[in-house]
Amino acid sequence: MIELDRQDRLLLRTLMKDGRATLARLSEAVALSPTQCARRMARLEEAGLIAGYQALIDRQAAGFGVLALVQVSLERQGESHSQAFQQAVRDLPEVVECLLLTGDADYQLRVVERDLDSYAEFVTHRLMRLPGVAHIRSSIALREVKRECGLPL
Repeated sequence: MIELDRQDRLLLRTLMKDGRATLARLSEAVALSPTQCARRMARLEEAGLIAGYQALIDRQAAGFGVLALVQVSLERQGESHSQAFQQAVRDLPEVVECLLLTGDADYQLRVVERDLDSYAEFVTHRLMRLPGVAHIRSSIALREVKRECGLPL
């Protein structure tokens, strides 16, 4: 784990707000020269703290009107069952996030689909047929109240 000072945290907060910020803008925000700022960014990338850069796409503008949170329970526990399910989930582009859980369900999926009919088709013909799925429970998001991809540094 890398030790973060005030300027590292400020640099990361600035990048989380604007991943396309120029080096000049970043160096201004953290009160360092562009060279020092570039060195810090390289150190944070090498340490794995900055894992990559992505565009934040508005799902509704992209035509995905349905956001579902899906809890999945497997028929059996065990590494081979979990691995088979996880590999199958990785191949589903509609699943944008998959979390292994404690508690009642084994996994929680974040699923996007164009509309409710498409979602119903996805659940019945693809999700329920994944290896080891015993049952699922879906909740459809009515509205995204807050969406952050950063961390509270």
